[in-house]
Amino acid sequence: MQQVLVIGGGVIGLTSAWWLLEAGYRVTLLEKSPMMAAGASHSNGGQLSYKYVSPFADAGVPLKALQWLMQKDGPLRFRLEADPRQWRWLWQFLMHCRADVNRKTTERLLLLGELSRQEMARIEPIVPKEDFAWREAGKLIVYRSAGAFSKAAARAGTGEVLTAAQCVEREPALAAAQGILAGGIFNAGEAVADCHAFCQVLAARVKAHPRCDGVVQAQAQSLTVEGGVITSVMSDAGVLGADRFVLAAGIQSRELAATAGVYLPLYPIKGYSLTAPIVPGGLEVSVTDFERKVLYARIGDRLRVAAMADIVGADTGLDQQRIDGLIRQVKAMMPAAADYGNITAWAGLRPATPDSAPMIGATKIQNLFLNVGHGALGFTFACGSARVLSGLMRGVSTETLL
Repeated sequence: MQQVLVIGGGVIGLTSAWWLLEAGYRVTLLEKSPMMAAGASHSNGGQLSYKYVSPFADAGVPLKALQWLMQKDGPLRFRLEADPRQWRWLWQFLMHCRADVNRKTTERLLLLGELSRQEMARIEPIVPKEDFAWREAGKLIVYRSAGAFSKAAARAGTGEVLTAAQCVEREPALAAAQGILAGGIFNAGEAVADCHAFCQVLAARVKAHPRCDGVVQAQAQSLTVEGGVITSVMSDAGVLGADRFVLAAGIQSRELAATAGVYLPLYPIKGYSLTAPIVPGGLEVSVTDFERKVLYARIGDRLRVAAMADIVGADTGLDQQRIDGLIRQVKAMMPAAADYGNITAWAGLRPATPDSAPMIGATKIQNLFLNVGHGALGFTFACGSARVLSGLMRGVSTETLL
């Protein structure tokens, strides 16, 4: 029975570990933090957007990015670094900002989203939905621009096209914003949930699995390559060996892969979230403000608001100006939805690829595998990605799985 070392204890690492355990591998999990899901999985937006997976790289995005940079509370911030990895990633990103590339990527992500939805349903006996505040709330994407709304309505597919008044009828928390909305698209079946709670329950199941060889709490420092294969991981806890190794450590995967001579086109996109106690009837439907790129979701008894894409390096600090700007937008959009005097703010780094598609599977090193680069959709794609990874490691092609 082969031994696999999974590096990373966020939602991607934990789901990878579980699916590999179920596939018959012995698994050890290596996580640097005392608590699982302490990074990008901790306070993300909570939306499980299986049908709305539009890649960030698309035609027109470079021009939009320039406009966003001019806005006081715009969704994008950029700081040029003396880091060739940033320059290389930005160049690759620009090369993917084409409609034909975006269309192909979207098709792949929709398949992965549907697989993820199916696999989330399959894991329910192990991680009951009530244990992580799962709700099939439906998703309402609202548009401020008549032009953007018209384009979205023309390709709405199975989504329900709503006027501004109908948006408010569907979600009364938007009443104060009705005058600035052109309309919206509602998709039933989309869900919201607490990613951090999901990870805590799944971590307990992983640890209790008969083929789990334990969780090592330590920082991975480097990969050791001998004879063209990874033989071990050097960590704060010493040398850890295995037959196969899986990188699922978010942006840290970039540095670890480099120690083995493997380049990963990842860049940390910094995002922010606010969490506040929700008032009765404060919000039911999951809402996305299309132009401002702000997500609103009710997770249990809390309102979660997530936004921003800051290209500023590996800085995880809370930028008070960004937090204040997000608070202003929330209060303008949904002034009575939550107790805004009791807000908890958070920032995290989302590991993004230039084309917004995750990297899952083998590398040039035969026993090193990847499950990284999910950007802001890690929770959405976690279960499907783990299924794909498990299949590839067992020799099942992605075409069969997707």
